[in-house]
Amino acid sequence: MSELDIYKRQGFAGSVGIGAQPALVIVDFVLGFTDPAHFGGGNIGPAIARTVGLLAEARARRWPIAHTRVVYADDGSDAGSFARKAPGLLKLTETSPLSQIVDELKPAPGELLVRKRQASAFFGTEFAGWLAWHRVDTLFVTGCTTSGCVRATVVDAVSHNMRTIVVTDCVGDRAIGPHEANLFDMGQKYADLMTADEVLAATAAR
Repeated sequence: MSELDIYKRQGFAGSVGIGAQPALVIVDFVLGFTDPAHFGGGNIGPAIARTVGLLAEARARRWPIAHTRVVYADDGSDAGSFARKAPGLLKLTETSPLSQIVDELKPAPGELLVRKRQASAFFGTEFAGWLAWHRVDTLFVTGCTTSGCVRATVVDAVSHNMRTIVVTDCVGDRAIGPHEANLFDMGQKYADLMTADEVLAATAAR
């Protein structure tokens, strides 16, 4: 019996579908995650390139759009257990070049910029309230890393009863093994998996 057969037999991998009001979140596509010398590598670069077109379409369709950055105080005084486990993240301060969103995905006026200290875009931020204000019921998730901040955001989106879609070619990780394993697991338990082209085709009439 294959791994997929095990999940299927146990009743996983139902479809969440797309609701009436989608939004797009772009998780942590900052310069530090483009550089293997810091936090990057793997397929993060190609995922950024694919997200450029999806962002343009989301803007044209007037979807609510949010971007996230990990930002700590210069002295690390606001850091917690996440930074204890991964102390290199303390380099991501407000003015550090590593913490700046890549130029091709810079937020436009009217788009939400979420500064966070934990993996999830939801934890300790205004993100959930902003989604509720815009009456969002479907969240398209892009960004990095698939096994880290993307996954944490997806799990919390489900906890907020969002229809959650991971855009598979618009998420990336520093290593391909964790990327693929976490896509599989999220697809079985938390989210639908769609490519950017599939997302745009499925929402073309909206």
